Amino acid sequence: MPLINVIIPAYNEERSIAKVIQAIPEGYVQEVIVVNNNSSDSTGATAAAAGATVLDEPAPGYGNACLRGISYVTAKPLHNRPDIIVFLDGDFSDFPGEMPQLVEPIVAGKALMVIGSRALGKREAGAMMPQQIFGNWLATSLLKLFYNAHFTDLGPFRAINFQTLLDLDMRDRTYGWTVEMQVKAAQKKIPYLEVPVTYRRRIGISKVSGTVKGSILAGYKIIFTIFKNL
Repeated sequence: MPLINVIIPAYNEERSIAKVIQAIPEGYVQEVIVVNNNSSDSTGATAAAAGATVLDEPAPGYGNACLRGISYVTAKPLHNRPDIIVFLDGDFSDFPGEMPQLVEPIVAGKALMVIGSRALGKREAGAMMPQQIFGNWLATSLLKLFYNAHFTDLGPFRAINFQTLLDLDMRDRTYGWTVEMQVKAAQKKIPYLEVPVTYRRRIGISKVSGTVKGSILAGYKIIFTIFKNL
């Protein structure tokens, strides 16, 4: 088995974070890292009680949380660094039990990055808002047009070889994180695959798609990131 670390960015997810951690296949990962991203509730304490390593990142932003997790992993001794990083949301919309489906193609040498595609998998009714579905379609269409990248989703549930992740030199600090990874992977001709994943309605209200402001800002940042990297 490869060494696997899971990074979970979490902002005010006290109701769901323990469920996410407990649903990760037992004994499958070396360490579960929850990045408490400026939460005003007990997300951090709840995650720690569930057995996760909890890091605090006071600067808000999905990308900031992911970068904090990467920084922590990079600081590990070489012999203890993971082979694979899995990114997973903290709202229990993903199914952590499907993690082996994302990891297996990397272990088998078929890919260095695997995206869990909600578009190819089964979605619970209402799990994705209309603006999310349209935004994914638009973004993946632009990725195909400008980068010849064949993605169906910008889903947050993904696995990537750790050294490949470092080589991508990720920079985005907010909403553009997932699409930046896919753009750079296409530019660098990183072997990638998509696998179907199951998706359910999240616990609580989305901080992005659940508000008009969040949807607009996320859409703008995603499109900006695609064009910025041309």
